[in-house]
Amino acid sequence: MSKVALVTGGSRGIGAAIAVALKSAGYTVAANYAGNDEAAAKFTAETGIKTYKWNVADYDASKAGIAQVEADLGPIEIVIANAGITRDAPFHKMTPEQWHQVIDTNLTGVFNTVHPIWPGMRERKFGRVVVISSINGQKGQFAQVNYAATKAGDLGIVKSLAQEGARAGITANAICPGYIATEMVMAVPEKVRESIIAGIPAGRLGEPEEIARCVVFLVSDDAGFINGSTISANGAQFFV
Repeated sequence: MSKVALVTGGSRGIGAAIAVALKSAGYTVAANYAGNDEAAAKFTAETGIKTYKWNVADYDASKAGIAQVEADLGPIEIVIANAGITRDAPFHKMTPEQWHQVIDTNLTGVFNTVHPIWPGMRERKFGRVVVISSINGQKGQFAQVNYAATKAGDLGIVKSLAQEGARAGITANAICPGYIATEMVMAVPEKVRESIIAGIPAGRLGEPEEIARCVVFLVSDDAGFINGSTISANGAQFFV
């Protein structure tokens, strides 16, 4: 029986690429999404990957959604915490609502996703956790105090989980993508996109599939001794 993998924010963008890559690698995949029913239905029709709707910012909804995935597919042994939002504003204009929305989804959402799955991983003595952070969690970004804080916090989660899970056969790692050619990035004005690319030594945006390949490696048996690490996939734009 193939291992079951859950990808949050898995019906579009980087998450969709991850879900497809995991399925191609032989895993049974469930893709979570928050609100776009049309996109989720299209994704399932095109890939055959089941989608499950809940808001990762809500612990009870996450716990119930995860229980449904496990009832349908079996115990979740691999979790990819990818769901995230932005609510950008310069700090002096940022509202408490913008702060809390991003914190609740991007940071607390990782807790809400991993926490209900963690006991089963410990009992089975196996688990793979991959958190999709961001280059902006490493270097910061103008008008993204909230987003950068969450993505930096995600790295702290991974380092701590790695220490707690290592003896139970659980690894926890992070990937920090740079600027990737998702719908969101491709929708920005062309001049802005050109200025972004000008700052990337590779001279191009990354592809979602390049992040997905990092995930497939980190969840494999070959990566069993890689734990608490961060992969920076940014075309040499930023080094830690």
